Amino acid sequence: MNTADQSPLGKSSAYQSQYAPELLFPIPRQQKRDELGLSGTLPFFGVDIWNAYELSWLNMRGKPQVAIATVTAPADSPNIVESKSFKLYLNSFNQTRLAGSEALLALLREDLSNAFGAPVHVSITSPDAFGSIRMGEPDGVLLDRLDVEIDQYLPSPQLLSASHAEAPVEETLVSHLLKSNCLVTGQPDWGTVQIRYAGPQIDQEGLLKYLIGFREHNEFHEQCVERIFMDVLRQCKPSQLAVYARYTRRGGLDINPWRANFSTGRPPNLRTARQ
Repeated sequence: MNTADQSPLGKSSAYQSQYAPELLFPIPRQQKRDELGLSGTLPFFGVDIWNAYELSWLNMRGKPQVAIATVTAPADSPNIVESKSFKLYLNSFNQTRLAGSEALLALLREDLSNAFGAPVHVSITSPDAFGSIRMGEPDGVLLDRLDVEIDQYLPSPQLLSASHAEAPVEETLVSHLLKSNCLVTGQPDWGTVQIRYAGPQIDQEGLLKYLIGFREHNEFHEQCVERIFMDVLRQCKPSQLAVYARYTRRGGLDINPWRANFSTGRPPNLRTARQ
């Protein structure tokens, strides 16, 4: 069973420029879900949306081609893929000759589905369509407007509370102040998080303090979002909950996990200003 400390993270890595699917390093999701007390049927569904901006290969005449790839992996897949290994894998196409983008797509779908342990969706945007890529910010009430005093920078679920004695509400809350750190290297990961819910009104000041509390927390993006989801679900008891994070890119990749327990429709894959 692969563990994060066995991955290429934090280690010197030789860049291979010929196709090498063995570079992908899957890590079982269950290792971290055990910490959250998750076993059996998950209390959420969702996806991890990856955008790969540094994708290149050669055509059959040796001319370089470039594109942007979007990979969508289901949250119930057995594994995540460690992001540095993902980058190394993508770079292995740099000097690989392929018959066309369809040949590339076929390899990406097969290799990534094998690594995640479940079918993934892969699409490619070619340069002639780059101008159609839209940008935008997650909608919602901005928590960052609140003037809060912070004295701890680790996730503290006890900061979360809701008004159970009052009428339920439906609202969407957003913060750009999410920062966590890589589980292995401790390098910073910056993100925007959107929380959509229905139920007892969540105390916004406590929620903002809780989110800022990830600032010195070491965990992968997907794991942070699941921790936020479970802490809010358990402490505030909303009847409906969706958590979506847009993380800034590293190594030409951004990862955007979404978890929900009600049918909201998949969130748009809109690149934010910081991405």
